[in-house]
Amino acid sequence: MNTSDRLHVVVTGATGNVGTSLVRALEREPRVASVLGLSRRRPGLTLAKTEWAEVDLSLEGDEPRLAQYVADADAVVHLAWRFQPTHDPVATWRTNVLGSVRVFDAVAAARVPVLVAASSVGAYSPGPGNGAPVSESWPTHGWPGAAYTREKAYLERVLDTFERDHPQTRVVRLRPGFLFKEESASEQRRIFAGRWFPGQLFRPELLPLLPELHGLRFQVLHTDDAAEAYRLALLRDVRGAFNVAADPVVDAGTLAALFDARPVKVPNAAVRGVLAAAWRMRVAPASPGLFDAVLHLPVMATERARRELDWAPTRTSVEALEAFLRGAREGGGDATEPLAGRRFG
Repeated sequence: MNTSDRLHVVVTGATGNVGTSLVRALEREPRVASVLGLSRRRPGLTLAKTEWAEVDLSLEGDEPRLAQYVADADAVVHLAWRFQPTHDPVATWRTNVLGSVRVFDAVAAARVPVLVAASSVGAYSPGPGNGAPVSESWPTHGWPGAAYTREKAYLERVLDTFERDHPQTRVVRLRPGFLFKEESASEQRRIFAGRWFPGQLFRPELLPLLPELHGLRFQVLHTDDAAEAYRLALLRDVRGAFNVAADPVVDAGTLAALFDARPVKVPNAAVRGVLAAAWRMRVAPASPGLFDAVLHLPVMATERARRELDWAPTRTSVEALEAFLRGAREGGGDATEPLAGRRFG
């Protein structure tokens, strides 16, 4: 392959959970000449093909810089996302929605040939009552009670308009389940359990009983397997949405086996009440609306990704969860500010 045929790829959110896995996957890809990783803070991560640049997508004043970074790209992978502060949905909207629109506008202005965007299972409307898996054609209106699902659903509409108005750009949307790896465990503990929740508590012997919630079923994928799906979506001549997740679907029985605990049925309303009180007191960072959204997630069918991307996960959902638990206990992390490894704090 000629050097001129190799791709110059821009990755937003390159220092996060998925971004760090993707840039490493692109490092190993011979068809990629270079990677420009964009983030709010420059990381201490050195990779042969990757350069880093700072940009804050939430700031209108950073638009010229963003346009400059995207101008010569052959492809843009948009991963940047902000989960907190959950008490200030305007702040997350500025980054997640307005920031995404800025990225899409820059891609359109530069006529970048390929845009791969991170969507989510959270973009989907609640699944059918019989629990059957849904394909990529299932409605993407999200769950209205959580900022995360509202924002993901809104961006699906933005991408619909983008595809209509800019057919010269090949647009791909990846809709993964929950993504875990050992190196992201400290960050995810801080985001969802709180920075003062000790990671050492994620031990099976400390959890003899496990709450069994009605309707709790969700899908998990190891982040490195998700990164492989992004790599394939970049390189293959495909368009549209792809569901990606690993088997088995996680439920109370799966979690009980993982923790070697006995499941105990607990009313959903009781758990939600405790979580809502903790959230209002700013003890728990995860909002009760997100709890509701998780209970309404559909199960995704992944046949299209397996067929058209020739993609398959190399780890089960249980192995991905085990990686997270191991990282949480041991303070797993990476050489970026978001993934800083800590057992506590």
